[in-house]
Amino acid sequence: MSENTATMGKPIFSPFNIVAGAILLVGGILTILRFTQGLDAVTNLSDYNPWGIWIGFDLLVGVALAAGGFVTSATVYIFGMKRYHAAVRPAILTGFLGYALVVLALHYDVGRPWRLPYPFIMQRGTTSLLFEVAACVALYLTVLFIEFSPAALEWLGLKRARNIVVKLTLLLTIFGVVLSTLHQSSLGALFLIAPSKLHPLWYTPYLPIYFFVTAVIAGLSMVIFESTLSHRFFSHKMDAAHLAEKDTVPLGFGKAAAFVLAGYFIIKVIGISAGNTWHYLATGYGAWYLVELLGFVALPAFLYAVGVRDKNITLIRWTAAWTVLGIVVNRFNICLVAFNWHLPSSERYFPHWMEIGISVFIVTLGVVIYRFIVTRMPVLYEHPDYDAH
Repeated sequence: MSENTATMGKPIFSPFNIVAGAILLVGGILTILRFTQGLDAVTNLSDYNPWGIWIGFDLLVGVALAAGGFVTSATVYIFGMKRYHAAVRPAILTGFLGYALVVLALHYDVGRPWRLPYPFIMQRGTTSLLFEVAACVALYLTVLFIEFSPAALEWLGLKRARNIVVKLTLLLTIFGVVLSTLHQSSLGALFLIAPSKLHPLWYTPYLPIYFFVTAVIAGLSMVIFESTLSHRFFSHKMDAAHLAEKDTVPLGFGKAAAFVLAGYFIIKVIGISAGNTWHYLATGYGAWYLVELLGFVALPAFLYAVGVRDKNITLIRWTAAWTVLGIVVNRFNICLVAFNWHLPSSERYFPHWMEIGISVFIVTLGVVIYRFIVTRMPVLYEHPDYDAH
């Protein structure tokens, strides 16, 4: 396939380019305001609410939705399900961009971002969960970069370097699974130090387990969601192997997601029983908790199962989108809605429009970079000069 296939005949001022360009322009202006006038000028953060949407969405949601990389790699290279091989590179690319944008978003949230490397060099906080999360994210971002590099090396024609990296595939996959398990669960463990601030329905010793399991759910659902969009907008870049997996990936990953969601529902109920927090379900927060539990856990588990049984690909794809939304709701509930639940409404946090604008800017930047890469590099097709690894 030629690189020019994707770009030939495409107007510069297409609707996508116009909308994306406008968002990036506004985001650039907000970025300048953030780094010249400080956090107070663009956020509603306070001493009561030091973590806002940039942590709740850009970090917690972003890391969860980027889990498709380690889930898909483990599926293919550790569990040997080679029929999903064509889904690996798009999932790795999505994971790499997700983690890279998480690191970018952290620069907005940290008061003095130029000191982010400080704990690694000057004073290592080895007893801190945040230190462990930072170390694992930095290492896993490096792993994802190396895992994706064969596509870039094939594009550049560096065959020898590409072959060396391909030989490291299994080692990188195992390392990635270990790192992902550590930091996905540790993000949940961060909230264990705030039992008086997090609502009892969401506070539980099982939070690290919940975060890891939901990351797996997010990874499975995100691969289906990303595959759906790729077949919709980039099918002209796909070879026969990728086109053949149009239905295979949703069916296989949907079946796995149904089982994991069912297991997650069970351990959520166990968590309520262990904490003896049943009486909170009769409150307003309890009603919203049931919306999350029944609407975004039990319902998609059922819909995935029905979709797989009936081989209803459309239902599976819509369920994947609903499940991704459920992950967003879950992370928002823990970090924002149920956090500081005891404070009066006047003291509660609600994001400034500039915070939302910067988050939209970061997501749009990721979409633009993804589009640039898949239209030029062998991500959705096998390069004819190289054997599939």
